[in-house]
Amino acid sequence: MRKLPRVLVVEDEPSIAELIAVNLRHNGFAPTVVFDGVAAQREVDAVLPDVILLDWMLPGESGAVLAKQWRKNDRTKTVPILMLTARSDESDKVQGLDAGADDYITKPFSTQELLARIRAVLRRRAPEIVNDSVQVGELALDAATYRVSFRGRELKVGPTEFKLLHYLMKHAERVHTRGTLLDKVWGDHVFIEERTVDVHVKRLRESLGDAAGMIETVRGAGYRLTAMASTSGRNPHNTPMSAT
Repeated sequence: MRKLPRVLVVEDEPSIAELIAVNLRHNGFAPTVVFDGVAAQREVDAVLPDVILLDWMLPGESGAVLAKQWRKNDRTKTVPILMLTARSDESDKVQGLDAGADDYITKPFSTQELLARIRAVLRRRAPEIVNDSVQVGELALDAATYRVSFRGRELKVGPTEFKLLHYLMKHAERVHTRGTLLDKVWGDHVFIEERTVDVHVKRLRESLGDAAGMIETVRGAGYRLTAMASTSGRNPHNTPMSAT
């Protein structure tokens, strides 16, 4: 069953909050509504949302103050925040964005605009996941059933290595930098060292066995999956790529 994106709606006007929640539910999201900053922090502490719709004018701490706090916290600093406000001056928009908001929506707004803005920040913040099938040479991957096989024999591949292999197979014969792989596989909201890619490539090669040679290290550039490589044994480049 597909996991619905969680949306935390922080809005002190019940009628507006309910209208937003109804439209989110009808369009494939799982909204949680709170009316002040204390309740919002409690929800964030309990379950990290996929996106936050944050009203600027709240009882107690303002939305701008909350946004700044969440951006300073390692756990919440990457959660997309859309600021909702009736303040439409350019200086107010700049202030909201400087506080850490990813986008700024001025009231009144249309439902379609709101939904489009939410989808846009989610696309920017997370890698695309497609349940399709792809084959390169004798290596086959089925994303829908989460299976990888080589020459008809099923292989056991870890979840991160599976996503990495999926991307490489979808873009075979191209050279991908570690930075590109981080953005496309982990998502551009994840702040981790590029060397992490080397570790997962090594694990992926170990999982692929005789197909390990299909993943080539291009010195000083990145990695490439190719059907042209020898698959008779282990990959001769089974060491982390040199620093650029």
